[in-house]
Amino acid sequence: MAESPITARSQDFAAWYQDVVLQGDMAEPAEIVKGCMVIKANGYAVWEILQRELDDRFKATGHQNVYFPLLIPQSFLQKEAEHVEGFAPELAVVTIAGGKELEEPYVIRPTSETIIGHFFAKWIQSYRDLPMLVNQWANVVRWELRTRMFLRTTEFLWQEGHTAHASHQEAIEEVLRILDVYAEVAEDVMAMPVIKGVKTHSEKFAGALKSYSIEAMMQNGLALQAGTSHDLGQNFGKAFDVTFQSPEGKLDYVWQTSWGVSTRLIGGLIMSHSDDKGLVLPPKLAPVKAVVVPIYRKDDEKSKVLEAAHAIAKEVGAKVDDREGQSPGAKFFHWERRGVPVVLELGPRDLASGNVVLKRRDTGTKEILPQAELKGKLPATLLQMQTDLYESAKKRLKGNTVLANSIGEVEEILKEVTAEKGGGKFVMAHMKDDAVCDARMKEFKATVRNIPLVDEYDGPGKCIVTGETVDRRVVIAKAY
Repeated sequence: MAESPITARSQDFAAWYQDVVLQGDMAEPAEIVKGCMVIKANGYAVWEILQRELDDRFKATGHQNVYFPLLIPQSFLQKEAEHVEGFAPELAVVTIAGGKELEEPYVIRPTSETIIGHFFAKWIQSYRDLPMLVNQWANVVRWELRTRMFLRTTEFLWQEGHTAHASHQEAIEEVLRILDVYAEVAEDVMAMPVIKGVKTHSEKFAGALKSYSIEAMMQNGLALQAGTSHDLGQNFGKAFDVTFQSPEGKLDYVWQTSWGVSTRLIGGLIMSHSDDKGLVLPPKLAPVKAVVVPIYRKDDEKSKVLEAAHAIAKEVGAKVDDREGQSPGAKFFHWERRGVPVVLELGPRDLASGNVVLKRRDTGTKEILPQAELKGKLPATLLQMQTDLYESAKKRLKGNTVLANSIGEVEEILKEVTAEKGGGKFVMAHMKDDAVCDARMKEFKATVRNIPLVDEYDGPGKCIVTGETVDRRVVIAKAY
Protein backbone atom coordinates (compact mmCIF):
# COMPACT_ATOMS: atom_id res chain seq x y z
CA MET A 1 0.00 0.00 0.00
CA ALA A 2 1.47 3.33 -1.02
CA GLU A 3 1.98 5.78 1.84
CA SER A 4 0.46 9.22 1.39
CA PRO A 5 -0.09 12.23 3.62
CA ILE A 6 -2.71 11.88 6.34
CA THR A 7 -5.37 14.59 6.29
CA ALA A 8 -5.10 16.82 9.36
CA ARG A 9 -7.84 16.35 11.97
CA SER A 10 -8.44 20.09 11.99
CA GLN A 11 -8.96 20.09 8.22
CA ASP A 12 -11.42 17.20 7.88
CA PHE A 13 -11.88 14.76 10.75
CA ALA A 14 -13.80 12.22 8.67
CA ALA A 15 -11.10 12.14 5.97
CA TRP A 16 -8.42 11.94 8.69
CA TYR A 17 -10.16 8.90 10.19
CA GLN A 18 -10.30 7.15 6.82
CA ASP A 19 -6.62 7.86 6.22
CA VAL A 20 -5.59 6.51 9.63
CA VAL A 21 -7.57 3.29 9.11
CA LEU A 22 -6.02 2.73 5.68
CA GLN A 23 -2.46 3.70 6.48
CA GLY A 24 -2.52 1.97 9.83
CA ASP A 25 -3.21 -1.20 7.83
CA MET A 26 -6.36 -1.77 9.90
CA ALA A 27 -8.92 -2.28 7.13
CA GLU A 28 -9.90 -1.32 3.62
CA PRO A 29 -13.25 -1.05 1.81
CA ALA A 30 -14.50 -4.20 0.08
CA GLU A 31 -15.73 -2.34 -3.00
CA ILE A 32 -17.15 -5.50 -4.55
CA VAL A 33 -19.59 -5.96 -1.63
CA LYS A 34 -21.73 -2.94 -0.79
CA GLY A 35 -20.87 -1.30 2.49
CA CYS A 36 -18.48 -4.03 3.67
CA MET A 37 -14.81 -3.93 4.64
CA VAL A 38 -11.82 -6.24 4.77
CA ILE A 39 -10.33 -6.27 8.27
CA LYS A 40 -6.59 -6.52 7.72
CA ALA A 41 -4.06 -8.27 9.95
CA ASN A 42 -3.25 -5.25 12.13
CA GLY A 43 -6.94 -4.51 12.70
CA TYR A 44 -7.88 -8.11 13.32
CA ALA A 45 -5.04 -8.55 15.81
CA VAL A 46 -6.49 -5.67 17.84
CA TRP A 47 -9.94 -7.31 17.65
CA GLU A 48 -8.47 -10.60 18.88
CA ILE A 49 -7.03 -8.88 21.96
CA LEU A 50 -10.36 -7.17 22.64
CA GLN A 51 -12.09 -10.54 22.25
CA ARG A 52 -9.78 -12.14 24.82
CA GLU A 53 -10.26 -9.29 27.29
CA LEU A 54 -14.04 -9.52 27.02
CA ASP A 55 -14.26 -13.30 26.76
CA ASP A 56 -12.22 -13.84 29.92
CA ARG A 57 -14.56 -11.54 31.81
CA PHE A 58 -17.69 -13.23 30.41
CA LYS A 59 -16.43 -16.65 31.44
CA ALA A 60 -15.43 -15.37 34.88
CA THR A 61 -19.07 -14.34 35.39
CA GLY A 62 -20.42 -17.75 34.40
CA HIS A 63 -21.19 -17.34 30.69
CA GLN A 64 -20.52 -20.04 28.10
CA ASN A 65 -19.84 -19.54 24.40
CA VAL A 66 -22.27 -21.03 21.86
CA TYR A 67 -23.04 -20.55 18.17
CA PHE A 68 -26.43 -20.20 16.47
CA PRO A 69 -27.33 -20.25 12.74
CA LEU A 70 -26.66 -17.24 10.52
CA LEU A 71 -30.03 -17.75 8.80
CA ILE A 72 -33.21 -17.03 10.77
CA PRO A 73 -36.73 -17.92 9.54
CA GLN A 74 -38.47 -14.68 8.61
CA SER A 75 -41.50 -15.62 10.71
CA PHE A 76 -39.33 -15.57 13.86
CA LEU A 77 -38.71 -11.84 13.55
CA GLN A 78 -42.44 -11.21 13.17
CA LYS A 79 -43.26 -12.81 16.53
CA GLU A 80 -42.14 -9.74 18.51
CA ALA A 81 -43.86 -6.75 16.92
CA GLU A 82 -41.59 -3.96 18.15
CA HIS A 83 -38.49 -5.99 17.26
CA VAL A 84 -39.47 -6.60 13.63
CA GLU A 85 -40.53 -2.98 13.18
CA GLY A 86 -37.18 -1.79 14.51
CA PHE A 87 -35.09 -3.98 12.22
CA ALA A 88 -37.25 -4.20 9.08
CA PRO A 89 -35.42 -1.48 7.07
CA GLU A 90 -32.02 -3.13 7.67
CA LEU A 91 -32.83 -6.75 6.84
CA ALA A 92 -31.18 -8.81 4.12
CA VAL A 93 -33.46 -11.68 3.08
CA VAL A 94 -32.60 -14.97 1.31
CA THR A 95 -35.44 -16.13 -0.97
CA ILE A 96 -33.66 -18.63 -3.28
CA ALA A 97 -31.38 -21.48 -2.21
CA GLY A 98 -30.20 -24.55 -4.08
CA GLY A 99 -31.70 -23.11 -7.26
CA LYS A 100 -35.21 -23.13 -5.82
CA GLU A 101 -37.44 -20.53 -4.23
CA LEU A 102 -37.74 -21.11 -0.49
CA GLU A 103 -41.14 -21.81 1.05
CA GLU A 104 -40.20 -19.41 3.82
CA PRO A 105 -37.48 -16.80 3.33
CA TYR A 106 -34.53 -16.62 5.70
CA VAL A 107 -33.27 -13.38 7.20
CA ILE A 108 -29.49 -13.06 7.49
CA ARG A 109 -28.84 -12.53 11.20
CA PRO A 110 -29.16 -8.85 12.21
CA THR A 111 -29.17 -9.99 15.88
CA SER A 112 -30.16 -13.29 17.45
CA GLU A 113 -32.83 -12.71 20.12
CA THR A 114 -35.48 -14.51 18.06
CA ILE A 115 -33.65 -17.70 17.14
CA ILE A 116 -32.17 -17.93 20.63
CA GLY A 117 -35.66 -17.50 22.08
CA HIS A 118 -36.75 -20.52 20.04
CA PHE A 119 -33.98 -22.70 21.49
CA PHE A 120 -34.37 -21.34 25.03
CA ALA A 121 -37.97 -22.62 24.84
CA LYS A 122 -36.59 -26.11 24.09
CA TRP A 123 -33.86 -26.03 26.72
CA ILE A 124 -35.65 -24.43 29.68
CA GLN A 125 -38.36 -26.29 31.61
CA SER A 126 -37.64 -25.70 35.27
CA TYR A 127 -36.16 -23.09 37.61
CA ARG A 128 -33.28 -25.59 37.89
CA ASP A 129 -32.33 -24.72 34.28
CA LEU A 130 -31.91 -21.05 35.25
CA PRO A 131 -30.07 -18.81 34.96
CA MET A 132 -29.05 -19.68 31.40
CA LEU A 133 -26.02 -17.59 30.46
CA VAL A 134 -24.70 -17.80 26.88
CA ASN A 135 -22.65 -15.66 24.53
CA GLN A 136 -21.76 -15.97 20.87
CA TRP A 137 -19.00 -14.41 18.79
CA ALA A 138 -20.46 -13.92 15.34
CA ASN A 139 -20.97 -11.75 12.29
CA VAL A 140 -24.22 -9.90 11.58
CA VAL A 141 -25.65 -8.10 8.57
CA ARG A 142 -27.60 -4.84 8.65
CA TRP A 143 -28.22 -3.10 5.34
CA GLU A 144 -26.78 0.33 6.04
CA LEU A 145 -27.18 3.28 3.68
CA ARG A 146 -24.15 5.25 4.85
CA THR A 147 -21.13 3.21 5.85
CA ARG A 148 -17.79 4.01 7.46
CA MET A 149 -15.13 1.40 8.21
CA PHE A 150 -15.48 -0.10 11.70
CA LEU A 151 -18.11 2.45 12.75
CA ARG A 152 -20.99 1.34 10.54
CA THR A 153 -20.71 -1.41 7.93
CA THR A 154 -23.22 -3.74 6.32
CA GLU A 155 -21.49 -6.76 7.85
CA PHE A 156 -19.63 -6.51 11.14
CA LEU A 157 -18.24 -8.70 13.89
CA TRP A 158 -19.51 -8.69 17.45
CA GLN A 159 -20.37 -10.66 20.51
CA GLU A 160 -23.96 -10.98 21.66
CA GLY A 161 -24.78 -12.27 25.09
CA HIS A 162 -28.20 -13.77 25.85
CA THR A 163 -29.41 -14.81 29.29
CA ALA A 164 -32.62 -16.10 30.87
CA HIS A 165 -33.54 -15.68 34.55
CA ALA A 166 -36.23 -16.66 37.04
CA SER A 167 -36.84 -13.09 38.25
CA HIS A 168 -36.79 -9.58 36.87
CA GLN A 169 -34.43 -8.44 39.62
CA GLU A 170 -31.89 -11.09 38.67
CA ALA A 171 -32.12 -10.05 35.01
CA ILE A 172 -31.56 -6.39 35.91
CA GLU A 173 -28.50 -7.35 37.96
CA GLU A 174 -27.14 -9.18 34.90
CA VAL A 175 -27.74 -6.18 32.62
CA LEU A 176 -25.82 -3.87 34.97
CA ARG A 177 -23.05 -6.41 35.61
CA ILE A 178 -22.33 -6.58 31.88
CA LEU A 179 -22.52 -2.80 31.55
CA ASP A 180 -19.77 -2.65 34.18
CA VAL A 181 -17.72 -5.21 32.23
CA TYR A 182 -18.01 -3.08 29.08
CA ALA A 183 -17.03 0.08 30.94
CA GLU A 184 -14.05 -1.68 32.53
CA VAL A 185 -12.72 -2.89 29.17
CA ALA A 186 -13.32 0.52 27.57
CA GLU A 187 -11.52 2.41 30.31
CA ASP A 188 -8.85 0.01 31.58
CA VAL A 189 -7.94 -1.68 28.28
CA MET A 190 -8.89 0.83 25.59
CA ALA A 191 -8.02 3.91 27.70
CA MET A 192 -11.36 5.36 26.55
CA PRO A 193 -13.48 6.97 29.31
CA VAL A 194 -17.23 6.34 29.09
CA ILE A 195 -20.50 7.44 30.67
CA LYS A 196 -22.76 4.61 31.83
CA GLY A 197 -26.46 5.30 31.57
CA VAL A 198 -29.93 4.21 30.53
CA LYS A 199 -31.23 5.02 27.05
CA THR A 200 -34.48 6.92 26.65
CA HIS A 201 -37.56 4.92 25.68
CA SER A 202 -37.33 6.25 22.11
CA GLU A 203 -33.67 5.22 21.78
CA LYS A 204 -33.88 1.77 23.39
CA PHE A 205 -33.35 -1.53 21.58
CA ALA A 206 -36.41 -2.68 19.65
CA GLY A 207 -38.23 -5.17 21.88
CA ALA A 208 -36.52 -4.27 25.17
CA LEU A 209 -38.05 -2.85 28.34
CA LYS A 210 -34.92 -0.79 28.94
CA SER A 211 -31.55 -0.37 27.27
CA TYR A 212 -28.33 0.74 28.93
CA SER A 213 -25.24 2.05 27.16
CA ILE A 214 -21.70 3.26 27.56
CA GLU A 215 -21.08 6.49 25.65
CA ALA A 216 -17.60 7.71 24.68
CA MET A 217 -16.47 11.07 23.33
CA MET A 218 -14.31 11.11 20.22
CA GLN A 219 -11.63 13.75 19.58
CA ASN A 220 -14.06 15.81 17.49
CA GLY A 221 -16.56 15.89 20.36
CA LEU A 222 -19.06 13.51 18.76
CA ALA A 223 -20.45 10.65 20.81
CA LEU A 224 -19.96 6.97 20.09
CA GLN A 225 -22.24 4.34 21.59
CA ALA A 226 -19.58 1.82 22.54
CA GLY A 227 -21.73 -0.95 24.02
CA THR A 228 -25.31 -1.75 25.01
CA SER A 229 -26.97 -4.02 27.55
CA HIS A 230 -30.72 -4.68 27.37
CA ASP A 231 -33.40 -5.66 29.85
CA LEU A 232 -35.77 -7.60 27.58
CA GLY A 233 -38.30 -8.29 30.35
CA GLN A 234 -40.61 -11.13 29.35
CA ASN A 235 -41.26 -9.83 25.82
CA PHE A 236 -39.28 -12.51 23.99
CA GLY A 237 -40.24 -15.12 26.57
CA LYS A 238 -43.90 -14.55 25.69
CA ALA A 239 -43.21 -14.34 21.94
CA PHE A 240 -41.41 -17.70 21.93
CA ASP A 241 -43.21 -19.32 24.86
CA VAL A 242 -40.08 -19.65 27.01
CA THR A 243 -41.55 -20.83 30.30
CA PHE A 244 -40.26 -22.49 33.44
CA GLN A 245 -41.80 -24.17 36.44
CA SER A 246 -41.07 -22.36 39.72
CA PRO A 247 -40.18 -24.14 43.00
CA GLU A 248 -43.85 -23.74 43.95
CA GLY A 249 -44.91 -25.56 40.77
CA LYS A 250 -46.22 -22.44 38.99
CA LEU A 251 -45.52 -21.81 35.30
CA ASP A 252 -44.01 -18.42 34.38
CA TYR A 253 -42.18 -16.77 31.50
CA VAL A 254 -38.42 -16.23 31.83
CA TRP A 255 -36.88 -12.79 32.18
CA GLN A 256 -34.25 -12.22 29.49
CA THR A 257 -31.31 -9.97 28.73
CA SER A 258 -29.13 -9.37 25.69
CA TRP A 259 -25.98 -7.33 25.34
CA GLY A 260 -23.28 -6.67 22.77
CA VAL A 261 -20.20 -4.81 21.58
CA SER A 262 -18.79 -4.91 18.08
CA THR A 263 -15.83 -4.02 15.88
CA ARG A 264 -17.02 -0.41 16.13
CA LEU A 265 -14.93 -0.38 19.33
CA ILE A 266 -11.90 -0.28 17.03
CA GLY A 267 -13.30 2.85 15.39
CA GLY A 268 -13.72 4.37 18.85
CA LEU A 269 -10.17 3.40 19.73
CA ILE A 270 -8.81 5.11 16.61
CA MET A 271 -10.82 8.30 17.11
CA SER A 272 -9.94 8.51 20.80
CA HIS A 273 -6.15 8.38 20.57
CA SER A 274 -4.70 8.69 17.06
CA ASP A 275 -3.01 11.83 15.73
CA ASP A 276 -2.06 13.50 12.48
CA LYS A 277 0.89 11.11 12.08
CA GLY A 278 -1.40 8.07 12.12
CA LEU A 279 -2.59 5.34 14.43
CA VAL A 280 -1.92 5.44 18.17
CA LEU A 281 -2.66 2.22 20.08
CA PRO A 282 -2.84 1.92 23.88
CA PRO A 283 -0.18 -0.62 24.92
CA LYS A 284 -2.73 -3.08 26.32
CA LEU A 285 -4.30 -3.39 22.85
CA ALA A 286 -1.19 -3.17 20.71
CA PRO A 287 -0.42 -6.47 18.90
CA VAL A 288 3.25 -5.36 18.78
CA LYS A 289 4.26 -3.31 21.81
CA ALA A 290 7.85 -2.45 20.90
CA VAL A 291 10.03 -2.65 17.79
CA VAL A 292 13.82 -2.44 17.62
CA VAL A 293 15.07 -0.57 14.54
CA PRO A 294 18.77 -1.37 13.89
CA ILE A 295 20.77 1.48 12.35
CA TYR A 296 23.97 0.86 10.40
CA ARG A 297 25.74 2.17 7.31
CA LYS A 298 28.64 -0.18 6.77
CA ASP A 299 28.62 -3.94 6.35
CA ASP A 300 31.05 -4.38 9.23
CA GLU A 301 28.54 -2.58 11.52
CA LYS A 302 25.57 -4.59 10.32
CA SER A 303 26.27 -7.96 11.94
CA LYS A 304 27.17 -6.46 15.34
CA VAL A 305 24.11 -4.16 15.42
CA LEU A 306 21.73 -6.91 14.30
CA GLU A 307 23.15 -9.37 16.82
CA ALA A 308 22.69 -6.86 19.64
CA ALA A 309 19.21 -5.88 18.39
CA HIS A 310 18.00 -9.48 18.46
CA ALA A 311 19.50 -10.04 21.91
CA ILE A 312 17.76 -6.94 23.29
CA ALA A 313 14.47 -7.84 21.59
CA LYS A 314 14.55 -11.34 23.03
CA GLU A 315 15.19 -10.02 26.53
CA VAL A 316 12.39 -7.43 26.53
CA GLY A 317 9.85 -9.13 24.23
CA ALA A 318 10.19 -6.76 21.28
CA LYS A 319 10.19 -7.30 17.51
CA VAL A 320 13.24 -6.54 15.36
CA ASP A 321 12.68 -4.77 12.05
CA ASP A 322 15.56 -6.29 10.09
CA ARG A 323 13.96 -5.92 6.66
CA GLU A 324 16.46 -5.42 3.86
CA GLY A 325 16.11 -2.53 1.43
CA GLN A 326 14.37 -0.25 3.91
CA SER A 327 16.08 2.78 5.42
CA PRO A 328 15.79 3.38 9.19
CA GLY A 329 13.66 6.43 8.41
CA ALA A 330 11.23 4.36 6.35
CA LYS A 331 11.02 1.84 9.18
CA PHE A 332 10.30 4.53 11.79
CA PHE A 333 7.59 5.91 9.52
CA HIS A 334 6.10 2.42 9.00
CA TRP A 335 5.70 1.67 12.72
CA GLU A 336 4.54 5.19 13.51
CA ARG A 337 1.64 4.84 11.04
CA ARG A 338 0.74 1.46 12.55
CA GLY A 339 0.53 2.73 16.11
CA VAL A 340 3.28 0.67 17.77
CA PRO A 341 3.67 2.19 21.26
CA VAL A 342 7.48 2.15 21.51
CA VAL A 343 10.30 2.13 18.96
CA LEU A 344 13.84 1.37 20.14
CA GLU A 345 16.73 2.76 18.08
CA LEU A 346 20.05 0.93 18.13
CA GLY A 347 23.14 1.98 16.17
CA PRO A 348 26.93 1.64 16.38
CA ARG A 349 27.23 4.58 18.79
CA ASP A 350 24.63 3.00 21.07
CA LEU A 351 26.58 -0.26 21.01
CA ALA A 352 29.77 1.57 21.94
CA SER A 353 28.10 3.40 24.84
CA GLY A 354 25.93 0.47 25.95
CA ASN A 355 22.79 2.54 25.41
CA VAL A 356 19.55 2.33 23.46
CA VAL A 357 17.15 5.10 22.40
CA LEU A 358 13.49 4.67 23.45
CA LYS A 359 10.83 6.68 21.60
CA ARG A 360 7.18 6.86 22.69
CA ARG A 361 4.56 6.89 19.93
CA ASP A 362 2.05 9.05 21.80
CA THR A 363 4.31 11.94 22.82
CA GLY A 364 7.17 11.46 20.35
CA THR A 365 9.66 11.92 23.20
CA LYS A 366 13.04 10.16 23.06
CA GLU A 367 15.04 8.87 25.98
CA ILE A 368 18.57 7.46 25.98
CA LEU A 369 18.81 4.49 28.35
CA PRO A 370 21.49 2.05 29.42
CA GLN A 371 20.64 -1.25 27.77
CA ALA A 372 20.81 -2.94 31.17
CA GLU A 373 17.88 -0.81 32.38
CA LEU A 374 15.61 -1.46 29.41
CA LYS A 375 14.00 -4.63 30.76
CA GLY A 376 12.58 -2.70 33.71
CA LYS A 377 12.04 0.59 31.90
CA LEU A 378 9.99 -0.71 28.95
CA PRO A 379 7.04 -2.14 30.99
CA ALA A 380 7.00 1.02 33.11
CA THR A 381 6.93 3.20 29.97
CA LEU A 382 4.09 1.16 28.46
CA LEU A 383 2.11 1.41 31.70
CA GLN A 384 2.70 5.17 31.84
CA MET A 385 1.61 5.53 28.22
CA GLN A 386 -1.60 3.59 28.95
CA THR A 387 -2.33 5.88 31.90
CA ASP A 388 -1.47 9.06 29.98
CA LEU A 389 -3.75 8.15 27.05
CA TYR A 390 -6.65 7.55 29.43
CA GLU A 391 -6.01 10.77 31.36
CA SER A 392 -5.78 12.77 28.13
CA ALA A 393 -9.10 11.35 26.90
CA LYS A 394 -10.68 11.91 30.32
CA LYS A 395 -9.53 15.54 30.31
CA ARG A 396 -11.02 16.00 26.84
CA LEU A 397 -14.33 14.51 27.96
CA LYS A 398 -14.46 16.75 31.02
CA GLY A 399 -13.38 19.85 29.11
CA ASN A 400 -15.99 19.37 26.40
CA THR A 401 -18.93 18.59 28.68
CA VAL A 402 -21.08 21.66 29.29
CA LEU A 403 -24.33 22.50 31.05
CA ALA A 404 -27.38 23.95 29.32
CA ASN A 405 -30.58 25.19 30.94
CA SER A 406 -32.74 25.88 27.88
CA ILE A 407 -33.51 24.32 24.51
CA GLY A 408 -32.00 27.39 22.88
CA GLU A 409 -28.69 26.87 24.67
CA VAL A 410 -28.53 23.24 23.55
CA GLU A 411 -29.23 24.20 19.94
CA GLU A 412 -26.70 27.03 20.01
CA ILE A 413 -23.95 24.75 21.38
CA LEU A 414 -24.53 21.99 18.84
CA LYS A 415 -25.74 23.78 15.70
CA GLU A 416 -22.36 24.01 13.94
CA VAL A 417 -21.09 20.56 14.90
CA THR A 418 -20.40 18.03 12.12
CA ALA A 419 -18.33 14.85 11.85
CA GLU A 420 -15.99 16.68 9.46
CA LYS A 421 -15.59 19.99 11.33
CA GLY A 422 -15.79 18.64 14.88
CA GLY A 423 -16.34 21.06 17.74
CA GLY A 424 -18.76 18.67 19.43
CA LYS A 425 -19.79 18.79 23.07
CA PHE A 426 -21.63 16.62 25.55
CA VAL A 427 -24.44 18.88 26.67
CA MET A 428 -25.91 18.10 30.09
CA ALA A 429 -29.50 19.30 30.38
CA HIS A 430 -32.59 18.41 32.39
CA MET A 431 -34.91 16.50 30.09
CA LYS A 432 -37.85 14.16 30.52
CA ASP A 433 -37.73 10.67 29.03
CA ASP A 434 -40.45 11.39 26.50
CA ALA A 435 -40.75 10.88 22.74
CA VAL A 436 -41.57 14.58 22.30
CA CYS A 437 -38.27 15.56 23.91
CA ASP A 438 -36.27 13.08 21.81
CA ALA A 439 -37.94 14.38 18.65
CA ARG A 440 -37.09 17.96 19.61
CA MET A 441 -33.38 17.06 19.84
CA LYS A 442 -33.45 15.44 16.41
CA GLU A 443 -34.59 18.73 14.89
CA PHE A 444 -30.96 19.81 15.11
CA LYS A 445 -29.51 16.34 14.46
CA ALA A 446 -28.71 15.55 18.08
CA THR A 447 -29.89 12.75 20.37
CA VAL A 448 -30.15 11.98 24.05
CA ARG A 449 -27.20 9.60 24.39
CA ASN A 450 -28.22 8.32 27.81
CA ILE A 451 -29.41 9.26 31.28
CA PRO A 452 -26.32 8.78 33.50
CA LEU A 453 -26.60 6.19 36.25
CA VAL A 454 -24.50 8.43 38.49
CA ASP A 455 -25.55 12.07 38.80
CA GLU A 456 -22.36 14.15 38.87
CA TYR A 457 -24.12 17.48 38.53
CA ASP A 458 -26.92 19.31 40.35
CA GLY A 459 -29.72 16.81 40.86
CA PRO A 460 -33.36 17.59 39.97
CA GLY A 461 -34.43 20.39 37.63
CA LYS A 462 -37.03 21.51 35.10
CA CYS A 463 -37.17 19.72 31.73
CA ILE A 464 -36.04 22.16 29.04
CA VAL A 465 -38.85 20.97 26.74
CA THR A 466 -41.88 20.24 28.98
CA GLY A 467 -41.04 22.20 32.12
CA GLU A 468 -41.72 19.15 34.30
CA THR A 469 -39.34 18.22 37.12
CA VAL A 470 -36.85 15.43 36.39
CA ASP A 471 -34.31 13.96 38.77
CA ARG A 472 -31.09 14.58 36.82
CA ARG A 473 -29.50 15.87 33.64
CA VAL A 474 -29.16 13.75 30.49
CA VAL A 475 -26.31 13.57 27.94
CA ILE A 476 -27.20 15.26 24.64
CA ALA A 477 -24.80 15.13 21.69
CA LYS A 478 -24.36 14.59 18.01
CA ALA A 479 -23.13 11.06 17.41
CA TYR A 480 -21.85 8.43 15.01
